Amino acid sequence: MALVKVYVNYKKSILNPEAEAVHKALKRLGYDNIDDVKLGKYFELTVADGKSKAELDSEINEICDKLLANYNMENYHYEIVETEAAQ
Repeated sequence: MALVKVYVNYKKSILNPEAEAVHKALKRLGYDNIDDVKLGKYFELTVADGKSKAELDSEINEICDKLLANYNMENYHYEIVETEAAQ
């Protein structure tokens, strides 16, 4: 089994009002050393064995492109973590 951790964030050119609100709140609370805040989405996909690394990469990219991320506004990256099957 594998655990796929998918991170989705807005592209730099896209305004993210929620992240800006958090950034302003941090400044008001005295955290002046925080230069930027990114707010996005995080997904964990548990994948059964049976596909090669290339096939899994292709499938995860397809899932992200079709469902998890809006290509026009968001970027994504992911990491694949091998896990042991439950005994």
